[in-house]
Amino acid sequence: MSRRWPHCFNPLDRTRETKMEISLASVADIPPLCHLLSELFSQEAEFRPDYEAQNRGLTSIITDPNIGHIFVARHDSQIVGMVNLLYTVSTALGERVAWLEDMVVLSDVRGQGVGSLLLEHAVEFARQNGCRRLSLLTDPDNLHAQHFYRRQGFRVSEMVPMRLVF
Repeated sequence: MSRRWPHCFNPLDRTRETKMEISLASVADIPPLCHLLSELFSQEAEFRPDYEAQNRGLTSIITDPNIGHIFVARHDSQIVGMVNLLYTVSTALGERVAWLEDMVVLSDVRGQGVGSLLLEHAVEFARQNGCRRLSLLTDPDNLHAQHFYRRQGFRVSEMVPMRLVF
């Protein structure tokens, strides 16, 4: 499943219009995805970059669509962004739901609509695949991300996230 958008610009040459492609990630994409995750985790309060852990997690998701799907944004064949959906079943809804995880765009192409395209694709994919709810977490001080998600229709939940780490 791949979609192209003609309105994105080459980040190195803003005068030349190029196409952005959103597609499913493959195992061959894991090294650049680890780079993206390192950029993301270096900004987050609870996580630190760990190439081996990231590699294991990405491999698990990519090789088992029952766990989730990872979508990548490619610009001139270079991966410039990613988002993943992880699946579970809500007993409150009695149906499949998804967590939106690891939404990240390379810092040098942020603000050009890549994140919006990735999110739009992930939301539509979740809907078409029977998910009744899409949830995500952001750091409390990441106001830019919270504003971005609100513009896309997400609302703050009354639930309080808690975590037990082993």
